[in-house]
Amino acid sequence: MPDPQHVLAARVQAALAAAFGPSYADADPVIRPSQFADLQANVALPLAKKLGRKPRDVANEIVSHLDVTGVVSKVEVSGPGFVNLTLADGWIAAEAQRALEDARLAVPAAAKPRKVVVEYSSPNVAKEMHVGHLRTTIVGDAIARILEFLGHDVVRDNHVGDWGTPFGMLIEHLLDLGEEAAARDDSSVSDLTAFYQAAREKFDGDPEFADRSRNRVVALQAGDPETLRLWQVLVDVSKRYFNAVYTRLGVTLTDDDIKGESYYNDLLAPTVQELEDKGIAVISDGALCAFPPGFTGREGEPLPVIIRKSDGGYNYSTTDLATVRYRVDTEHVDRMIYVVGAPQALHFDMMFAVARMAGWLGDEVAAEHAQIGNVLGTDGKILRTRAGGTVKLVELLDEAVERAGAAFDQIEHVEEFDDATRAEIVRAVGMGAVKYADLSVARDSEYVFDFDRMISFNGKTGPYLQYAAARIRSIFRKGGVAPEDATGPIVLGDPAERALALTLLGFGAALEQAGATAEPHKLATYVYSVADAYTTFYENCPVLKAPDEATKASRLALCAATLRTLETGLHLLGVPTPERM
Repeated sequence: MPDPQHVLAARVQAALAAAFGPSYADADPVIRPSQFADLQANVALPLAKKLGRKPRDVANEIVSHLDVTGVVSKVEVSGPGFVNLTLADGWIAAEAQRALEDARLAVPAAAKPRKVVVEYSSPNVAKEMHVGHLRTTIVGDAIARILEFLGHDVVRDNHVGDWGTPFGMLIEHLLDLGEEAAARDDSSVSDLTAFYQAAREKFDGDPEFADRSRNRVVALQAGDPETLRLWQVLVDVSKRYFNAVYTRLGVTLTDDDIKGESYYNDLLAPTVQELEDKGIAVISDGALCAFPPGFTGREGEPLPVIIRKSDGGYNYSTTDLATVRYRVDTEHVDRMIYVVGAPQALHFDMMFAVARMAGWLGDEVAAEHAQIGNVLGTDGKILRTRAGGTVKLVELLDEAVERAGAAFDQIEHVEEFDDATRAEIVRAVGMGAVKYADLSVARDSEYVFDFDRMISFNGKTGPYLQYAAARIRSIFRKGGVAPEDATGPIVLGDPAERALALTLLGFGAALEQAGATAEPHKLATYVYSVADAYTTFYENCPVLKAPDEATKASRLALCAATLRTLETGLHLLGVPTPERM
């Protein structure tokens, strides 16, 4: 659907070219919301200095060449040179009608689709996911969904930590417990936190076990078939756990999306060799390093990116560089989005800089770090258990559902639900509350994890949005009409109708902005604005008891367009929408 700002920007640019010459056709018309109209063009103020004329005279000249027939009902110059633009009700209604009739709500697919890899979640094998994984998982999934809807070729990449020295002790501990324990999902293995801690305690306290573990690491890195088979057992246990969490969260990652650190093992040496051949990697203090320009320490000394350690071993930087090289040379991606915690910013900045030096990144291939802020407790500190430990993600989700059930039972319902239906709704409310609370905050910002606030059915929360969609569906059930049969035509009379229809026209722009910047909170904020506008409409504009059939048909069509916009937007955020609440 056409964003009114984009439509008017094109019209004002045409007026600029007609009034002042073709060289002004690309000038920014500075279209902004206005408290005196729907929008205003502020270009006259900066343009006046260039033209040596008064801003108001420039504004009047623009207006005299402005063709907005059928789009704008009122044009007015105000103040020092603002051009106020009031959209025509007929145009708003027609565009809302067009969105209603279009399978994509009139959101165009990308004119130039890109191949985009979104790396997100990335938990460690043989370790439970904690609250820190919540944000990287659901933010990354929302980014992938949004870009896919916009028509891009999205590659989901779950870069799990499945390699390294800890696997020596983990494999030996598995052998001590008995491999069959993993096959039957015995708690001694399936409780990944307890499994890892037990292995670590044995490694630290039992020299014989530590020696076995070190030898096992050597065998693993040498590709010993039996050791690799045992390693795969641990990976498979972890996959079952990851998938259980992803299913609960409604995340679209699958086993096919896993490309762990081990996936790139055979690419490490060739990557390092290429960096050496290009003169980018050099020996420094026994280690092989690259020194990207612009990165210095406190004393001004160049900061290194260590590519191969002095003992000949590789590290995260090596793997990440091999990954970039693989994505460019083999997957042929145009854009890489790394959804990873903000503390890794320097690592990614330097790694990307080395990749640009190597020619893997440039004008044709972009890489960006979608930074993720911390999750805080209500005390303003990093969220932890009362004992000071890391909060397990599964336990957090369990509590979300439990609290959602209590909140759900306290609100008034127009119908009774059996136990199975209630349980299904409560699960959706709990997950929706947690996900929307996270996604409504700028991803690089910290936020306070507060169950009381996020599970409220009032305000900017997931349950409020879910309830708004369910309330619309209840109108259609009461009216005996299917949403897809509400075809209008849409005609705007009441100010609340107009405000709702105008808000609906912003869906495409919100998606484009969220996709371009990899910031799902822009879509989350927009979806709330739709629900808010609908609430005002609901309170002021009777639908089933409208004064006449034409008004009823129009308002049902507005309800249908709103429902589809809400449900589509929430789906792209990964928030479920129960049909009844």
